[in-house]
Amino acid sequence: MPRTTEPLTDTVIRNAKPRSGPYKLFDGGGLFMLVTTAGGKLWRLKYRIGGTEKLLSLGVYPDVGLKDARRRRDEAKELVAQGINPGERKKEAKAAIAILALEREQAATFEAIAREWYSKKTAHLTLDYRKQIISRLENQIFPHIGSKPIASLEPADILAVASHAEKRGAIETAHRLIQLAGQVFRYARLVRYCKYDVTAGLTEALPAIQTKHLAAITDPAEIGHLLRAIDGYQGDISIAYALKILPYTFVRSGEIRAAEWAEIDLDGAEWVIPAGRMKMRQPHVVPLARQVVKLLAALREHSGFGKLVFPSPFSATRCISDMGLLNALRRLGYEKGQMTIHGFRSMASTRLNEMGHRADVIEAQLAHGERNAIRKAYNRALYLDERRRMMDEWAEYLDGLREQAEGGS
Repeated sequence: MPRTTEPLTDTVIRNAKPRSGPYKLFDGGGLFMLVTTAGGKLWRLKYRIGGTEKLLSLGVYPDVGLKDARRRRDEAKELVAQGINPGERKKEAKAAIAILALEREQAATFEAIAREWYSKKTAHLTLDYRKQIISRLENQIFPHIGSKPIASLEPADILAVASHAEKRGAIETAHRLIQLAGQVFRYARLVRYCKYDVTAGLTEALPAIQTKHLAAITDPAEIGHLLRAIDGYQGDISIAYALKILPYTFVRSGEIRAAEWAEIDLDGAEWVIPAGRMKMRQPHVVPLARQVVKLLAALREHSGFGKLVFPSPFSATRCISDMGLLNALRRLGYEKGQMTIHGFRSMASTRLNEMGHRADVIEAQLAHGERNAIRKAYNRALYLDERRRMMDEWAEYLDGLREQAEGGS
């Protein structure tokens, strides 16, 4: 195509096709488009400064259109008129951007990003769980990689962190450290502090976790004997009633120990545990079978004057302790390998599944985490009618086991 003095138009540019060799389309004032053999369309500016001819890249079409290319040409010519080389100015700007990017990368240490993630992404968790997370970060991860830019970390760095736990035999902790680092990396990638989650697949390099189930009694006959033993407990009245109610409600230890009378509606046979005491920070409804309502009504004669349902024997403003419950089990003759406080949950889960109740209903009553965001929003009332029927049936089932144990003794 012969050189023309006519300014370019969008139509001419769009219709320009690649040829066997690169060629130029001139616009004016030193601005031209270089059409490559591959079809690329590159804006270039020819100018002179200090008597020397220079060439400046102004971008790629269509990212930079004709109007923008002319604007960039005019800005560059203004610099030339001031004796400033636009090519050198462009290099300086690129260098400044690179320095800022490097400074940002250096400031984005793993610890800085992890603390940012922690403040934004863990607020919905319980205080105890948040303490556990920050403890792992501060005591087991930050000392090794906390000061390093997160974008510079490699898979080997994360494995080295986990290896400290692995060497002392804490295999599960090693897995959890990698998973925790992964949460930080995925956040960092989303907010562009780094490009990759270098923890992906790393747990495969660790030994498998040997699952240790907390001791629980699930045999029906043994459950009956346990219930009879609890009925005969002669210790503190708060401990005694908590042990009697636990098999019927199978809530977590912290949820029952810190129960408040304001949460319990005996007339409505319902206990609403507030989000602040739930592991997943969602309010949880516990339907109360008639047996539980009767037990709570009796207990109210002893502790109904205060805030707590199960006050400590040492202070009315403090609830009973987890160790107090556990020690009571031990006094009843149940050793560490036989039964735990958490074991009441496993007991209920196992037997309710065997009784044919739907897994979703059981999981909802156990208040296990709901992964589906919409269902989580309605978790408080999820399957509530079915859960009421299940809890009533469960209470009758336990009473039947107790009676069978009594008749067989």
